[in-house]
Parts: sequence; structure tokens; C-alpha cells
Amino acid sequence: MSNKTNRDEKNFKEAVLDYHRSEPKGKIEVVPSKPHSSQRDLSIAYSPGVAIPCLEIERDPKLAYEYTGKGNLVAVISNGTAVLGLGNIGAEASKPVMEGKGLLFKIFADINVFDIEINETDPDKFIQIVKGIAPTFGGINLEDIKAPEAFYIEQKLKEELNIPLMHDDQHGTAIISAAALINALEIANKKIGEVKVVINGAGAAAIACTKLYLELGLKKENVLMCDSKGIINHKRENLTPEKLFFVANTEMETLADALNGADVFIGLSKADVMTAEMLLTMAENPIVFGLANPNPEIEYELAMETRKDTIMATGRSDYPNQVNNVLGFPYIFRGALDVQATGINEAMKLAAVKAIADLAKEPVPEAVILAYNVKNLNFSREYFIPKPFDNRLITRVSKAVAKAAMDSGIAGKPIENFDDYENALLDRMGRDEKLIRMMQNRARSNPKRVTLGNAEEYNVLKAAQILYEEGIAQPILLGEKKYVKEQMKKFGIELDVPIVDPMDDDQEENRLKYRETLWKLRQRKGMNEYKAKRYVRQRDYFGPLMLHHGDTDALIVGFSKNYSSTIKPILKIIEKEKGVDKIASMMMIMTEKRPLFFADTSIIPNPTSEDLVNIAKMAEMTVKTFAIEPRIAMLSFENFAGISETSKKVAKAVSMLHEKFPNMIVDGEIQPDFALNADHLSDYPFSKLGTTPANVFVFPNLESANISYKIIRGLKVAQVVGPILMGLKKPVHVLQMRASVDEIVNLATIAVLDAQRRENA
Repeated sequence: MSNKTNRDEKNFKEAVLDYHRSEPKGKIEVVPSKPHSSQRDLSIAYSPGVAIPCLEIERDPKLAYEYTGKGNLVAVISNGTAVLGLGNIGAEASKPVMEGKGLLFKIFADINVFDIEINETDPDKFIQIVKGIAPTFGGINLEDIKAPEAFYIEQKLKEELNIPLMHDDQHGTAIISAAALINALEIANKKIGEVKVVINGAGAAAIACTKLYLELGLKKENVLMCDSKGIINHKRENLTPEKLFFVANTEMETLADALNGADVFIGLSKADVMTAEMLLTMAENPIVFGLANPNPEIEYELAMETRKDTIMATGRSDYPNQVNNVLGFPYIFRGALDVQATGINEAMKLAAVKAIADLAKEPVPEAVILAYNVKNLNFSREYFIPKPFDNRLITRVSKAVAKAAMDSGIAGKPIENFDDYENALLDRMGRDEKLIRMMQNRARSNPKRVTLGNAEEYNVLKAAQILYEEGIAQPILLGEKKYVKEQMKKFGIELDVPIVDPMDDDQEENRLKYRETLWKLRQRKGMNEYKAKRYVRQRDYFGPLMLHHGDTDALIVGFSKNYSSTIKPILKIIEKEKGVDKIASMMMIMTEKRPLFFADTSIIPNPTSEDLVNIAKMAEMTVKTFAIEPRIAMLSFENFAGISETSKKVAKAVSMLHEKFPNMIVDGEIQPDFALNADHLSDYPFSKLGTTPANVFVFPNLESANISYKIIRGLKVAQVVGPILMGLKKPVHVLQMRASVDEIVNLATIAVLDAQRRENA
């Protein structure tokens, strides 16, 4: 193993441990959801007022869904006997995984979770414990319980409880892989009732997958299931009841025997058990699902090189067609909870399968295409499973599951209006940082060189480490090389990236080149050759000159200097975009509901009406790069009144925007609280904003914009990303002073996307 691999693994291990030990501890937390600031609030929330809903629930237990959080609360329960391929590591060691599962429930479907680790391996005792705590929850997700006990535990609990319950290791994988199989067979022009299928693996997931495929029409006599000892055939002894169900009447014994002439291979076992020679013996258009993690049963590259007609899916995100349980379980539970289903039955699972399979055949929204930085996504060999970042999953899958529960008669609270339900689901989707994840995913697809100034600072070094290890960017550290290395050693940060020191001897050639450029750019603006020679030894000039010459793709500076002094050298070297008179900046505010954008927060002190028009146009273009429809509110302290000089200035800008850009969704002058409220907007039916709240806010002056975003940043009520510079020909952005690690990573991510956009323009 190379030193680089050892170093990367060590860095990753430390990053993981740092993440998990950081404050606050754990990955999920309980937060109050009701007012609690006054004595009256507390007397209603607890004693004596709480007695009233308690008595109501005693009278009718179903009212627990009305008066408590039960209807949106799932238990993620494990005994740690089969964790993530780690095996039987015990209940306590499984807690990080269960917390992680809770995190996914919350960010993908806005479902609250308590993770519960039970130190009990006896199946009957385990069942009794789960039954005892079941009244707390609206649903139960069993996780990482070893087979064959998992089958028994799930079956008994399903019989004895009347809430949605699912062992995701079994049924989650089954549902997603079944959806993928339906579509792969369509691409291969084969029918499920005719194909020969080989299942490699005979654990809980493999058994559940195969049984679901049988529900879809697969013939049992066309299935060969293999475990570590080979094909499960009539000669095998001491088989579990689950394996006995799949005994084949055949003399064949090995996986290689089974694959000869097979149409489909489903791997739920371990890496590299399938060889290229085995793949060559399969039928035309072989379907290969290598679902072992982290590495599939046959490497994706090897499979595609061996046979060009291979139709392949894996469990990995870096290859096409990822079979990822997150496509299913959050939305299955969402739909089941919302109709207060008494279980998760086969009809609901099959409805989820169909919804996921059908979604892959629909035109893919631009937001999803941008998230994966591809030119197009069409139903094909490279795309027959929806992507995890597809926001349509929550509406399609949850609605399908809810309808199936209603149609099969197990819905305790049927949905009356599915249009209203869909809107409610969409409202939930803003409650996470999905946009940041999507942006980072796009950046990883084509990472660019990003030069980070102030590289001696811990926050900058740590951000560089994250950018490098996550593959978001190719960092270049700009700073005093000796001191940068000392700081890296001090903080235990190992990075194999370039360190550029403008004073270092190895930069002599660049200094000569940059000096000549700087002098030519500024010789008619007061700069002589001596000054140029002196300035190129300063980082403030060296960084922009690197960008000007293409020695880096993007530049991030400003960690330790105020904004105005940092921007001056940049404006002397980097040209404005065509048609831009004045550059501007914008902040992205990641609220619970959705991202908001504030402009101009850093550059133009008192913009004219013409300046406001340009700021609005630049903001519109920038927001569109995030696959978000800009809805622009031109702010003032009056609503469509135009009495003050400020409001008159804004009103004039709005008039110019309406005339020059009639398709732009923009209006004002308007107060920000009105622009954010659909009911308030309805008072102004003439407004181009309609009744949909604005997401882009153009402020009438720098003071109001800067103060507003800094209050939000100081209160830490939302994540603040930026400032995003608008109007320059090159991707360069200036950090807020003492920016956090996350803020640096996020701004660098935007810089990568900016560089990608310019490359593709």
C-alpha cells in the first residue's frame, strides 16, 4: 500500500472521528417544537395543562396522533448483530450507525427519530422489549439484525403491532433493486417471467430481494441462489427454513456453473467473487447488480471492459445506477405515517417499486442534471434508477405508498386531497442542506484548482483538507511555505497539495511573468516597473495574477483582512465581464425552509437605480446556476408607495427592469417580511411576484444588506455562504473575516461550480 493511500486513510479516519466527537455530541437532537418562553407556555406544555390531552388519549388512544408527535416519530432499533458489514459488534457500537440512519430520515423526509440500541440477542426477549416501547412511536425501522433471527423478529412484530414496521436491510434493498431490475429488463428487452436469475448471497437482504422479485413475476424454477458454499441445491444439508425455500433441483454446484447462460446476476455478498470469465458465459445483455459495499462483486470497469452489452448497477455513488436504500425507506415511512397505516404490507412495497421505477423514465429536472454535472440524463443503460438528490422522490413514492395503504384497507387516516398532500410534502423538503450537498456533488464530478489565501490559518488548512479528501476541489495553498508546513504539523493535517509562496525561490519564473503582466495592466494607472516588482511578492497580488495566467482555476482570499482592502488588488488585475460597469456581491442564506439570496452585501455603498438594475440582473443569472428559479424582491421600507427618496430610487429600478427584462420575476419596492409571506403578497395582485414568496432580495444600499446578513450570521439561525462575487471574468471570491471551516468549504465549492460554468460556456 502506498504512502499516499496510508496517509489518505489516516486523514479520513481522523476526519470521521473529529466529525463524530464534535459538539454537540451525536448526529440528531431533540428540539422544542412548541412555544416555551412564558410561564403560561410551560404550564400548557407540562403541568397542570398536560393532563387534559392525557385524559383525551386515555379515552381514545388514536388521539395520540392528534396531541403528540407520535405520528411523525420513528424508532430505529438494532441489537448490533449485523452492522454495515462489520458484523456482530454489539448494541453500543451500533449507535453511530443508528444515529446516522436517523439523520437520513430527517433530512430526506422530515421524520423525527429516536435511535434505540437494545443489548439483547435472544429473539423472543428482543421482541418483548420492542413491543413494550412501541406505543411511543408511529413506526419502527429495524436495522442491522443478523439472519435468520431477523426474519423471525420482523414476522412476530408485524403480527403483534399495529404500526408501520420494516427491516430496511431486507426490504429497503429489495424495493430499490426490484425497481432497478424492472427497468434493466426493459432495456435488455427481456421479460421477468422468462429470465434466469442468479442470486449470490443468502442473507436477510438476498432472501427479501428474491421473494419480492417473485411477487413481480419471476419464476421460482428460474432462480439459483448461492451462498458461501455454492448453489443451494437438493444435495445440501442443514439449511435454514429460508434457504430451504430456494433449494434447486440441479447437479450444478458453483457460482460459475450457475452463471452459464444466466440473464441476471444479483450480488448481495462480497467483493470480487464474480470473474470476467463468469460474465462472458452469461446471456446476451447480461444484467449485473454488484451490490456488495464498499466494492461490488465485480469491478464496474472490469465488467464494462469485458462485455459492452453489460447492464450494471452497484451500491456505489461514483458509478451509474446506484442501488441506494435512501431512495426508499424515508419516503415509504413518510407515506405510511401520513395515513397512520397499521403496517407496511406487500401492496405498499410494490407501489414503492413501481413509483421508483416509473420516475426513472420521466424527463429529469434541470436541478438533478446540474447536481450531477452531466449534460443530460435519459432512461438508458447508464440511468435506470433515480438519483438520490431527485426531489421528486418524496412526492412520487410517499403518495404511492399512502394510496396503496388506503386501497388495501390499512390506512387509519386516509388522505382526502392528494394535491394538498403533495404541497405539504414539498414544504418539508426545504428543511435541510440539500442544496449544499448537490453543489458539492457537482463539484466532485469535475474538481478544479482552487487557490486558498491565508494558508497558515487553521480554518483554511482544515477546509483545504476537506476539499482535497472529498474530491470537491484541487486545493493550492498560498502562504509562507515554512510557516504553512509548521502549522500543518502542529494541527496534524497531512496534505499532498502545492504550497505557493510568492517569496520562495521556486517562484522566480512566475514572479518575472507576473511582474510584466502587472506592469502592462497598470502602467498607465500610476504603476511603474519597480512597484510591479515589489507587489508581485505580496500574496494579495500574486493570487489574482495566478488566476489571470490560468495557473489556478479559482481564487479564495480575505480570511484575515477587511473586504475593501482585499478586493482592491483583485480589481486591478481581474477584468469585469462584458457589459458590467460595477461588480456586486451576494450572500446565500441557508434557512430551514429554503435558500435565500441577499445582494449587494459588500461592494456598492449607495447604488443608483441603474446599479440596482445591474445587481438584480447579475443576481438572477447567479441564482439560476444553482438550478433555482429567481424571484426577486427589490427592497425598501415601504410597500409600493414611493414616498421616500430610497423608495423612489427602487421604484425607478423596478420600472426599468420591467421594461428591459419583461420575463424576469421581479417587483418592489416592498418590505422583506411582505415579500416572504404569501398572504401578504396576495394583497398586491398586480405584483409580478404573485403569491409565491421571493427568494432573492436586492437591498437599496450596502448598510442595510450588510447589517441584515451579519445579524443572521451572528445569531447562527441559518448557514451563511458567501460573499459570492458577481461581475468578474474569473472565479474569485472574498471570504468574510475569520470565516469558519464550513464557510470556506462552501465558498470554494461555489468557486468550483463557477469555474465549471465558465469552462462550458
